[in-house]
Amino acid sequence: MVTMFQELETYKNFDELASDVLDLAKEILPDQLIYISSISGTQQLILKISNETKTIVATEGMMLSLNDSLCRDVDFEKKQPLIYERVMEESSLHDLKNGLEKANIKSYLGIPISFVNGDRFGTLCAVNDEENHFDNKSIKLLQRIVRMFSYYLDLERIAYRDSLTNLYNRHYLSKFFEDHQETEGWIFFLDLDGFKKVNDVHGHDAGDMVLEEVALRLQNFVSEHPDALAFRLGGDEFVIHFSRVSCIEEMSQLAEQVLGSLTTWEANYQLSTSIGIAMYPNNHTVNLKTLLKNADYALNQAKASGKNTYKFFELQDAT
Repeated sequence: MVTMFQELETYKNFDELASDVLDLAKEILPDQLIYISSISGTQQLILKISNETKTIVATEGMMLSLNDSLCRDVDFEKKQPLIYERVMEESSLHDLKNGLEKANIKSYLGIPISFVNGDRFGTLCAVNDEENHFDNKSIKLLQRIVRMFSYYLDLERIAYRDSLTNLYNRHYLSKFFEDHQETEGWIFFLDLDGFKKVNDVHGHDAGDMVLEEVALRLQNFVSEHPDALAFRLGGDEFVIHFSRVSCIEEMSQLAEQVLGSLTTWEANYQLSTSIGIAMYPNNHTVNLKTLLKNADYALNQAKASGKNTYKFFELQDAT
């Protein structure tokens, strides 16, 4: 699964803007060590730091378990800052005290950074090796800086996300494919069977709801597979990309799982899915256009053989 950390690699001017955010924050809180972190799942990564010091153990690139981080208690839903002016006196942090002592953190301010749709991105944090008072004016100014930073993050995200389903789009698939060909991989090319009838009979609003539900089920699937990622190409066409070396038997099992997840519908929709599967070797010997063409050929074979099934593309198919 592609994490937020990997997605950031595609953002233009991220390092420059993050540095500007830290510079502004240092103007407001000059005596603090300030950093920007990103949160993905149960992990937190320190992306940019204002100035590494010998007194506080925090460095760029440091990966933490979110459960072992002060940021675990940041309220992203209410978008409220988390303030600990005397960290060691907080009863709620009893399980973290040994780690905080080693890191030499005595005070903490954490401001949530979210995308416009509410998805969490990470935090802007200020820490100190001494107990510290954070005044309300400083906190409000930092929140305004974070809000502007969030607008930038959202613009970057829009470029790579499908507006209806929030899955990654074709543009991101191209970028991802270019950047992740260290080993061979696989793609599943999915097309919904009976989707046109849903639109014709129940209307396009119902069709959109189906597409959103498909995206949710695909997200649930890829969340269970660390090297899988889901995309929407357009219409009712989806792709699952696997960055792995796998045998046909394993891919067949995964295809069966995907088919099973997209067969049952509460509404009276006669829907199923057909899948075309294609493998690509490493070293850029197959470009994305050819790979999608191969998978689409296999998809058409699956459709022709009765739908609600999958087919593998084989080299002789191209001859």
